[in-house]
Amino acid sequence: MLKQIKQAFLLFIVLSVLTGIIYPLAITGIAQFVFAKQANGSLIYRNDKPVASALIGQPFSDPKYFWSRPSATSPMPYNAESSSGSNLGPTNHDLPKVVEQRIAALRKADPGDAAVPVDLVTSSASGLDPHISPAAAEYQVARVAKARGLDVAAVRQMIAKHTEGRTLGLLGEPRVNVVQLNLDLDGASH
Repeated sequence: MLKQIKQAFLLFIVLSVLTGIIYPLAITGIAQFVFAKQANGSLIYRNDKPVASALIGQPFSDPKYFWSRPSATSPMPYNAESSSGSNLGPTNHDLPKVVEQRIAALRKADPGDAAVPVDLVTSSASGLDPHISPAAAEYQVARVAKARGLDVAAVRQMIAKHTEGRTLGLLGEPRVNVVQLNLDLDGASH
């Protein structure tokens, strides 16, 4: 029995070193080599200082910015520490009220007859999504162009520049990274 305990202990030590030290270091090394930008948070730099991550949305409420999807995180929006499936589900009785409030706020900021894209009134599963649909960006073009004193066509060109296609050509939908778009608009406005 002592022999079996010794073998079990040795196996425990070997597997602990293998799975707790060697494997994580190997995967981290591979990630740093193959996907260095993503492994380090996909940070966006301006003047050699990190200003945002291309993977995490930010709250924008100023009319000169494109607005992101609503965030379901708390205590503040786009809080990566509380990312979870905390958005309201389709059977939640509060969902229609929240959506109606968001639609009213969007209609106030962007009056018109256009239908409000669903991604502007519903949060993503993580509550951190930095992307909106091209339709959601188009819905906001007139407001952003007017607030910045830019031509609508120039704003649409910026949207096209930041529109990403389907992943691997078939997964997901085309999307616009709001954080990168707004940062580029800030640079173009100066």
